[in-house]
Amino acid sequence: MTKPHVTIDLEVITNHLHAAYERPTRLAVWTAMADIPVMLAEIQRTLALLTRARLDFANLLAAARASLAAERDGEPDPYSYLRDEVAQHRGEQEQQ
Repeated sequence: MTKPHVTIDLEVITNHLHAAYERPTRLAVWTAMADIPVMLAEIQRTLALLTRARLDFANLLAAARASLAAERDGEPDPYSYLRDEVAQHRGEQEQQ
């Protein structure tokens, strides 16, 4: 699994904001304001990653619970639920 990376330079954005506070020239303020759409895009991207991670976790947890219940009920292949979900998860990762 790859680690999500930040697509913005937080230090540069912070410097733009501080420059606009310290010396609020038109250029400094416009430069700081120009960072807003970039930050909004990063927030949307991060929320999409979080949503995906939460869905993956929920699906894996449901499969684990189904496998435990199947084992308790004496099904012949109780871990098939978990194997199927892990296989699906791996297949989706390979497509990305």
